[in-house]
Amino acid sequence: MKFVKMNGCGNDYVYFDLLGGGCAEDIIPAIEKLSDRHFGVGGDGVVLIMKSDVADARMRMFNADGSEGKMCGNAVRCVGKYLYDNGYVKSPDVSVETASGVKKLALRIENGVCTGATVNMGKPIVKAEDVPADVKAAAGVTVDTPWGDGALVNVPVTVCGRTFGLTAVSMGNPHCVAFIDEPVSDFALELYGAALEKHPMFPERVNAEFVNVGEDNMLTMRVWERGSGETMACGTGSCATAVAAVLNGYADASRPVKVKLKGGVLTIELRDDGVYMSGDAKVNFTGETEL
Repeated sequence: MKFVKMNGCGNDYVYFDLLGGGCAEDIIPAIEKLSDRHFGVGGDGVVLIMKSDVADARMRMFNADGSEGKMCGNAVRCVGKYLYDNGYVKSPDVSVETASGVKKLALRIENGVCTGATVNMGKPIVKAEDVPADVKAAAGVTVDTPWGDGALVNVPVTVCGRTFGLTAVSMGNPHCVAFIDEPVSDFALELYGAALEKHPMFPERVNAEFVNVGEDNMLTMRVWERGSGETMACGTGSCATAVAAVLNGYADASRPVKVKLKGGVLTIELRDDGVYMSGDAKVNFTGETEL
């Protein structure tokens, strides 16, 4: 079966085009094998590009462990690129149906090819029970925010003998953001990220971001994604990190926030109608595999 390997800011997935036919159920059982970087194609997961009744296309994304996610900001940019570069859409204004709603994309076109996109990721969800995050398990007090009441902001949570101040935000999938003093490059992400992913505070598991605050609205972040482990970048995580930085007084919401990740930089804008994310979209290679 033919596939294309694409990445947004280093966040790489194996993409299958099912717009002309094909069955998702034939691919889903093979996701773990396909994602394996030694014995498979290799990637942070698999994305299926499918027909939609409400948008230009539908995206289903799966983590490397085979679990299905609701949204991936880096992947949706790549879906937009695929649709444009392969002639499924003619306009740079593209809509993609996801499990967390229809996302609107403004593609960046250079010499007839899409090289990136700006995506309206929707408004952040901060109410603890909607993230979801368990207030009792966090032993925290909720606060009111510009994006809604009942938020967990800088709540102390201890894992593996260390206490972090966590801010819980959903961008279609749950995130917890911790601002730390030591360089994220030296941080024991595999230890603490894995522990937070399965913390009882988060009934659906969680993506964990660890962040250094820089100057001029620059944040440096590493991410541990539920079901995939560390990835080079996370679009929803970058949006959640920007929101958390504003809630904690580390960033200015009136200006773009730059989030530096291992795979590059994403630009986040906090507008009245949603959180906008801008970044690249690239093809790694195409191929064919037996499932």
